[in-house]
Amino acid sequence: MPIQLNEARYAYPDGTVAVDGVDLRIEAGERVAIIGQNGAGKTTTVKMMNGLLRPSSGQVEIDGRDTAQHTTAQIARDVGYVFQNPDDQIFGSDVQGELEYLPRSLRWPEQRRIERVTRAAAMTGIGAFLDLNPGDLPFAIKKFVAIGAVLVGECRYLILDEPTAGLDGRGLALLRLLIDQLEAEGVAVITITHDMRFVRDCFTRVVAMAHRQIIADGTVAEVFGDDGVMRDAKLERPEIGELARRLGLADASAGVAELADLLV
Repeated sequence: MPIQLNEARYAYPDGTVAVDGVDLRIEAGERVAIIGQNGAGKTTTVKMMNGLLRPSSGQVEIDGRDTAQHTTAQIARDVGYVFQNPDDQIFGSDVQGELEYLPRSLRWPEQRRIERVTRAAAMTGIGAFLDLNPGDLPFAIKKFVAIGAVLVGECRYLILDEPTAGLDGRGLALLRLLIDQLEAEGVAVITITHDMRFVRDCFTRVVAMAHRQIIADGTVAEVFGDDGVMRDAKLERPEIGELARRLGLADASAGVAELADLLV
């Protein structure tokens, strides 16, 4: 069963419309990047997916269940959300406690708690930091602590808000491996990002938003190759893809290795 938005609209109390009539379906195991400039409606759209916001009109369903009939905590068990700034999410006095908060609050059996915490720490590479205060850790490590805390749960959909911000090459490589593993396990990964190289390298489906609506939904090549969409979304293609496109060697989704092979 998928995440399904049907004519979803959200207006703030002052009447400002943030999302206006969005139809979107995301299946389990998909890798979906939602792109667009600030104010396009990306964050509001994904917050409606996990119950942080409720649509003013229209409907949001998670695996056939209307979010209007469930609490945010209930929805979050299926749709995990990792904030852009980990300081907005982390509150534990040590990393171990941060990872154990959810299973302890839900009173999971000890063995299940240990297994899920161990798994999340291994997937996010934070095993060496379990005894440390998250506030003392570098920003990039804190981002993985926040991801790990969500992965301890058994969500079927994971939303990542600007996950590459503040990551170095090692962090980016770990993030890509993490997304690969989640896809293999049937977990859908949904990101909102301005990092077009990350989109090109890690995602198979791209949803472009502008003017509070979806203006394109397709493969990386389809969306990046549409001048009108990229112009309306106010986004630039990755430099290598743009070069490949201008040389007529490949489409705009091309990466460094692909372009090098074509030039050789």
